[in-house]
Amino acid sequence: MAKQPFVKMHGLGNDFVVLDARQEAIDLEPLEVKAIADRHLGIGCDQVIVLKNTPNADVFMQIFNADGGEVSACGNASRCIAWQVMREKKATHVTLETKAGVLDAFDTGEGSITVDMGPVKTEWQDIPLSEERDTLHLGFQVAQPGDAGKVLMGDPVAVNVGNPHVVFIVGMPEVVDLKAVGPIIENAPLFPERTNVSVIQVVGDDIIKAKVWERGDGETQACGTAACAALVAAHRRGMIGRQGIVVMPGGPLGVVWRESDNHVLLTGPVATAFDGQFDMRRLLMAQLDRMRTIGELGQ
Repeated sequence: MAKQPFVKMHGLGNDFVVLDARQEAIDLEPLEVKAIADRHLGIGCDQVIVLKNTPNADVFMQIFNADGGEVSACGNASRCIAWQVMREKKATHVTLETKAGVLDAFDTGEGSITVDMGPVKTEWQDIPLSEERDTLHLGFQVAQPGDAGKVLMGDPVAVNVGNPHVVFIVGMPEVVDLKAVGPIIENAPLFPERTNVSVIQVVGDDIIKAKVWERGDGETQACGTAACAALVAAHRRGMIGRQGIVVMPGGPLGVVWRESDNHVLLTGPVATAFDGQFDMRRLLMAQLDRMRTIGELGQ
């Protein structure tokens, strides 16, 4: 079996394995995605990106989370792919098609790429939620793990910026254990497509601190759509203007929510970590061996 070339890229530590299917078709199954994304037995990444041809844009981005599920949008991956395609075409502006629509991307200089992530959605059915609620005040609370009587955070904001997000505005994001509460909120019945979870703090006129639990990935160093959701949520609550810096564990991202067309723009750095080749059969065998070891497969 021929080995599959790949490029490992990241935006502020939010990392991706990029496969190019523009010359030869690549159709990934969920277990194959999980095998590639596995940080112990595979290459390791938050998302796997497959590039495909499209008549609608310079490239089509197929986006898979580390759990094997396909998703519609990824802000940091969009910036990374835009930079890669700009280098190929020797251009400063390219278009990317995703399941969320066609995105414009621009080289903004000094290693930064800006992507227009499209319109913000705030209606409950567009998040989507499983029942009608006020998305500015969802109204539920989350208890401290192990202490049902102590409220950890509550009354989040819901927003869709290509994918669903729920944003909690708290006093100290660093004390929230997202590994404990993130999976519970992500899989709550209120979110039929699951949801990304952010805890944020507005610390200045134009600065937000944020931590993110990505659906299907877990806690990440940075998340582009979560940065967009953080600014939108804080602005809707009257706590910040329409542009600002969202600081995540991996670093800062710039966000602008344009009033003229309701689009949100994301700006930040991109990087290529390394490239190489892998044997899919070997990655899958490693996954199957582990599943046998922990009893996930039948006798």
